[in-house]
Amino acid sequence: MDQFRGQARLPKFAVPTRYDIRLKPDLTACTFAGFVAIDVDIVGNTNFIVLNAADLFINSASVSSSSSSKVLQPVKVELVEADEILVLEFAETLPNGIGVLDIVYDGVLNDKMKGFYRSTYELNGEKKNMAVTQFEPADARRCFPCWDEPACKATFKITLDVPAELVALSNMPVIEEKVNGDLKTVSYQETPIMSTYLVAVVVGLFDYVEDHTSDGVKVRVYCQVGKTKQGKFALHVAVKTLELYKGYFAVPYALPKLDMIAIPDFAAGAMENYGLVTYRETALLYDDQHSAAANKQRVATVVAHELAHQWFGNLVTMEWWTHLWLNEGFATWVSYLATDSLFPDWNIWTQFLDECTAGLKLDGLAESHPIEVDINHASEIDEIFDAISYRKGASVIRMLQSYLGAESFQRSLASYIKKHAYSNAKTEDLWTALEEGSGEPVNKLMNSWTRQQGYPVVSVKLKDQKLEFEQSQFLLSGAPGDGQWIVPITLCCCSYDTHKSFLLQTKSETHDVKELLGACQVVSGSSWIKVNVDQTGFYRVKYDEELRARLGYAIEKKYLTETDRYGILDDSFSLCMACQQSLTSLLTLMGAYREELEYTVLSNLIDISFKVGGIAADATPDLKDDINQFFINVLQFSAKKLGWDPKQGESHLDAMLRGEVFTALAYFRHDLTLDEASKRFHAFLEDRNTPLLPPDMRKAAYVAVMQRVSTSNRSDYDSLLQVYRETDLSQEKTRILGSIASCPDPNIVLEVLNFLLTSEVRSQDAVFGLAVSKEGRETAWAWLQDKWDHISKTWGSGFLLTRFVSAVVSPFASFEKAKEVEEFFAGRTKPAIVRTLKQSIERVHINANWVQTIQKETQLAEAVKELASRKY
Repeated sequence: MDQFRGQARLPKFAVPTRYDIRLKPDLTACTFAGFVAIDVDIVGNTNFIVLNAADLFINSASVSSSSSSKVLQPVKVELVEADEILVLEFAETLPNGIGVLDIVYDGVLNDKMKGFYRSTYELNGEKKNMAVTQFEPADARRCFPCWDEPACKATFKITLDVPAELVALSNMPVIEEKVNGDLKTVSYQETPIMSTYLVAVVVGLFDYVEDHTSDGVKVRVYCQVGKTKQGKFALHVAVKTLELYKGYFAVPYALPKLDMIAIPDFAAGAMENYGLVTYRETALLYDDQHSAAANKQRVATVVAHELAHQWFGNLVTMEWWTHLWLNEGFATWVSYLATDSLFPDWNIWTQFLDECTAGLKLDGLAESHPIEVDINHASEIDEIFDAISYRKGASVIRMLQSYLGAESFQRSLASYIKKHAYSNAKTEDLWTALEEGSGEPVNKLMNSWTRQQGYPVVSVKLKDQKLEFEQSQFLLSGAPGDGQWIVPITLCCCSYDTHKSFLLQTKSETHDVKELLGACQVVSGSSWIKVNVDQTGFYRVKYDEELRARLGYAIEKKYLTETDRYGILDDSFSLCMACQQSLTSLLTLMGAYREELEYTVLSNLIDISFKVGGIAADATPDLKDDINQFFINVLQFSAKKLGWDPKQGESHLDAMLRGEVFTALAYFRHDLTLDEASKRFHAFLEDRNTPLLPPDMRKAAYVAVMQRVSTSNRSDYDSLLQVYRETDLSQEKTRILGSIASCPDPNIVLEVLNFLLTSEVRSQDAVFGLAVSKEGRETAWAWLQDKWDHISKTWGSGFLLTRFVSAVVSPFASFEKAKEVEEFFAGRTKPAIVRTLKQSIERVHINANWVQTIQKETQLAEAVKELASRKY
């Protein structure tokens, strides 16, 4: 049996083709009984069957061959917990061909939000359990023994024995329901061929709202009893999106129904199970009265993302987790396509830049990983559900689509889906389809982006009417990297009509731009050049000083699109963090955005302000107040324009922006904002429906009141906890959790952190409370060390554990702290956090380098004083 231990993949001598699964969950004892009959094709000479199983108790197993009436009993049955495999050894060689493997077993409905688990809800004040599955990436094995690899596709026939009064859902429609006393047996249609990680079962008490697509697919949104009104928006989005994708992929949705269900305890945002998509409540339910505009947008994009998977992931599935990015990067990209089609006024493609930036941030670390990453054990998979697979993946797809053209891209995609439907594909299969459809060398072009980690910074200099381009790997540490890419360069000069594009395939190239500049001088007296037009390329641009100054002028004069204004600021910020540009020049550039009103640009400016404010306070504590005052000044124009109260008929984006601007002013402790917030918060405590504090402004008010809370003045904190306890809206609970740790009093921060570990906070939500104030950083680190054993045990088997590490460790900015963190975790690492821990420590080193560089800036103090005194 030892030959099967420690292997990345299961041996290939038996292939499953069909599963007949029967489950009987006991929601009181939180256990379940299971039976599975698996049709297997024995294709190799063996006296072993090896498949996946974990946390199951095997009662009996046997194999019957279809070629003879013989039933074979294994002589040895071993469950290898370390490798999550079940090894059955037989006395004789198994006959080749089709046989049936029968296994009777028992399991536990765990509280880990993975496998077959329990979630809790309240009905008429009484706490109840529901049973839910979450199998991606490798947890179907916790519900039934199986070949738990995406390439081992099969059909699934599911039968459930459940309490008669409950709703029981699975991937397919019900074909029969038999009630027998307190129990009922529910049988479902057999599924099409699919991977184990997409099988789903949910048992509990639910209401639903229902609609149909134009071609008759029944769509339902299930939720807790009494919340159906909150499911209507997601239902509308789902129906429209299914119709849109049917046209875009040129293949209809493959199942007769689509159910979407809100689960109270759910680790991820959502899961694309074929025909039964599970969601966190915050990602599916929208309440007209108490949800913010940002919540509405999240519901739309998450629904569009999960439904994209019904084609890209479920119908055509990656061959192995190395190609996870194919699923997630693509679904992320196409969810923007769908949302833009449904809500064109949301300007969602500009907001896509946030995805791109998150990918660039993580990929600027030496401890990043390539898009295609080798996975050698199931325990390593969780960590790659990250910004590389999702966000960098989506960004390189957007870059490729922009290069090939939308029509050619769509056509090739449709033929890829047709060709690989009901089977598996690798990254190269997609490139081949796109290459055939476009005639472009896609394989060669894209391998440099998916097979090596990182991305380039393209340096641009203007000399004698020639542009000199040079690429090198960009690392936030400022260290040189050795990667090289085929970079699609786009540039425009003084006008978006005067543009040029080419592929930069070498380290450096020079291009004559005499003609472009000639056309430019006529149009405008000041010639600016913008590279990476509309930020469609996944790279950063570093301009020489003169070009940078001209772009600052172009921003002030509003010559550039919002995507380009965003890109220039974001690149400048990253170059500053990598110590390749001074903080003085970054702050000067930020001043050029004082009249910015476009949501995505200003939202990014605010994020950068938080980071810069924090680092500057570490580097030059005596300049902290002046820098904060400068940021307050920069935000005054938008704050005055937007005001605290929503305006009749205003845009979705203005509603989101108002909340972010005033939340930022609260973080910077702007007195007028804190006073106004306090007044409105107290009106809200008197009347939860007061128009003085609409949902979009609640986070701002909560953060603001927490800035003045202290151990001796805690009534507003206690009031916020009361609001938390009284609301049954998940979005309101997470909004409060995301605000209360911003308090500057470390004692209150400690109270908040301990509150996160109580039964009042669902374990999926605890991570929202880790956004602690700068004054609470040390407290949070001491708390993490003190509670690590408990945290590791509670969250240790899923990706949420990594959030505790990154949220608490990453904000530090000293080499001593990095060493302290390394020493603490030296004997406490586990496979699920290795990559995150290295990345977090690297971030601390980057911050520490940045602090030292800022301390050497001779002009900084003078520049900051001058900027802080400006009234915009």
